[in-house]
Amino acid sequence: MNSPVNILIKQLITFDKTMVQPVYIQVAQQIINAIQRGYLEKGSKLPGTRVLSQLLHVHRNTAVAIYEELASQGWVDIIANRGTFVLVPEQTTAKIKAATQHINHAYTYPKVAGFPFQKSFHLASTVQETSAKFVINDGKPDLRLHPMHQFSRWYSAAMKRKPLIHKWNKTLGATPSVFKTQLCNYLNATRGFHIKPNNLISTRSTEMSLYIMSQLLIKQNDIVLVGQLSHYASNMIFQEAGATIKTIPVDADGLDIDYIKTHFIKRSIRCVYVSANRHYPTTKTLSAKRRIQLLELAKIYGFAIIEDDYDYDFQFEGSAMLPMASADANGMVIYLGKMGQSLFPSFQTGFVVAPENLISEANNYLTLLDEQGDLIQEQMLSELISEGEIYRWLKKNIVTYKKRRDGLCAYLEQYFDGILIYEKPSGGLAIWLQFCETLSLVKLAEEAEKVDLFLPKTSLYQDKNTCAIRFGFGHLNEEELETVILKLKSAYNKVLNV
Repeated sequence: MNSPVNILIKQLITFDKTMVQPVYIQVAQQIINAIQRGYLEKGSKLPGTRVLSQLLHVHRNTAVAIYEELASQGWVDIIANRGTFVLVPEQTTAKIKAATQHINHAYTYPKVAGFPFQKSFHLASTVQETSAKFVINDGKPDLRLHPMHQFSRWYSAAMKRKPLIHKWNKTLGATPSVFKTQLCNYLNATRGFHIKPNNLISTRSTEMSLYIMSQLLIKQNDIVLVGQLSHYASNMIFQEAGATIKTIPVDADGLDIDYIKTHFIKRSIRCVYVSANRHYPTTKTLSAKRRIQLLELAKIYGFAIIEDDYDYDFQFEGSAMLPMASADANGMVIYLGKMGQSLFPSFQTGFVVAPENLISEANNYLTLLDEQGDLIQEQMLSELISEGEIYRWLKKNIVTYKKRRDGLCAYLEQYFDGILIYEKPSGGLAIWLQFCETLSLVKLAEEAEKVDLFLPKTSLYQDKNTCAIRFGFGHLNEEELETVILKLKSAYNKVLNV
């Protein structure tokens, strides 16, 4: 029991039975590490399974599993009636010796880099952790409505397509993919475009699309105009690219275009970021008159318009206004959109529509960041577009989301009459709630979490003129919506000591 190898194993090996990873795997990995570092040399005899189980205080069957795992990977040789001996496989990596570290610190990885690097204040994470059962987001779809069973069938079918292997192996060529062609057809039919595949790139997300565009457009200290209340993630991307962000007022008709005319001069603006269909976070639609004004001003002033149409597909009443990009004859608009929000999350995709020369440059960035792309995703989406499945699932989900919007508004009337001001949105999965009486939204969030309701800081908007919440409702069914509203009312009463 007191042999050098036994003492070494007792010093080195630790494990946690609460971990998902089995104990025998944890121990085997640490023994492999000891062999790699040279602590256990080739030919060393390891203790028998009975002794090992006593050393580690584990069942003998676990000790047997440890040695079987090591043997299966070629790290030990188990010889009947003789014992278990350390091997060093020929193809393993070179030994790593931590001469300056104490032996029992061999498995601690450094927390701090030993070299300087550039920190990015603008990209600090906005994610907050919570154990609350109910969470308010900024307007995301309900994963429970996504076709899980159909997804597995579609995925399996896409994997079996013979052209898929060919696509993986071929180099990039000038011929547009079937997916790009199908996506162009879909956008032309649903958004009034007249585009071809060379006006389009497909990305992993809207944020990735915006990042690529910001790298192409923005130089240090370029002025980017956004709404006075605007999308935090987009602002982070612009600032990281070196932009100076200036805000312009937003009223019932969307961005105030006259404000741009009176406060800025020609060639002073690099781009204007706008969600014309539903402004983030207020959900206000940019009026037709102001759309025309903005397009004319962009041509005169020489700035680009980045039109982020993040929830065009979720329209409940009437038809959504066509994108500004569909009426752009001068190449001033870069259109960002999402597709597949009614599908499984990993099969949602972002895209950019823009003039051909800009898309050509954007493709260079995209090839650098994501050369392969997701061919299975593209194969699936191509088939779902051509078969009409995308449209069918979208229409089906819109009916559900409309009921949820109407249910939420009914609960607001019942429980927050005279407390909140809001307008029923014509589309989208979020509603803009403004408090009649100013209160601390931070305290409201704290009280809400005490009753199992989480209000993320990114959904709270408070300054001297604003006290509001962007309330995403799409992920909650009608029963959950009433529960959430009751919890919010309870927290509100606590803050005001009602």
